[in-house]
Amino acid sequence: MSSVGPKQAIYGSLSEVAQALGHPHRLELLEHLAQGMRSVEELSARTRLTFANTSRHLQILRRARLVDTERRGKHIFYRLAGEAEVVDVMGALGRLGERNMAEIDRVMADYFRARDALEPVSRKDLVARLHEGSVTVLDVRPEDEFVAGHLPGALNIPVSDLQRRLGELPSDREVIAYCRGPYCVLSFEAVAALRAKGYLVRRLEDGYPEWKAAGLPVEGAA
Repeated sequence: MSSVGPKQAIYGSLSEVAQALGHPHRLELLEHLAQGMRSVEELSARTRLTFANTSRHLQILRRARLVDTERRGKHIFYRLAGEAEVVDVMGALGRLGERNMAEIDRVMADYFRARDALEPVSRKDLVARLHEGSVTVLDVRPEDEFVAGHLPGALNIPVSDLQRRLGELPSDREVIAYCRGPYCVLSFEAVAALRAKGYLVRRLEDGYPEWKAAGLPVEGAA
């Protein structure tokens, strides 16, 4: 008879999930998968990891049931398993790290807050302002991520195209920019560039995955 009690069995399984989360490459892979289903090849290109290394990390995430797979021809596609729960865990991990880790606070101050010291817009506030029609919502992620799912009525201008497409943004009302999540640098770069051009612009407090996980309406999502 096993001497492991039910609580110990549960904690043992939870520790496997925690171990799967315990690598920066795997956290980044989860962030990318939170935007939508991706092949191993796509994830390898986006994270700049080798195909073999990407595949190895994905297998660890799969064993912990954090991702699922789907075969399409010769390609294996990955997606989050329990999307809202995984996004919630990532958010909780970030909040815990910001509170407890001095290195995170230093990076937040030196990079993020240095580019945007203004308080970001909350999801609740943005929902109200969308109903009023008083803001332009700007999605600065790559086009394929936007197509996979985005906030209602959002305009997609990837950061790399921002200078060339400034004319598409109205200059007479506030712009709210968002990207992949709270640590995605794209929205910070967009805010800094637009403010330099005189636009009234702020960031959403996090990104598309958190918006969707909160049960708020999205467009384009499968």
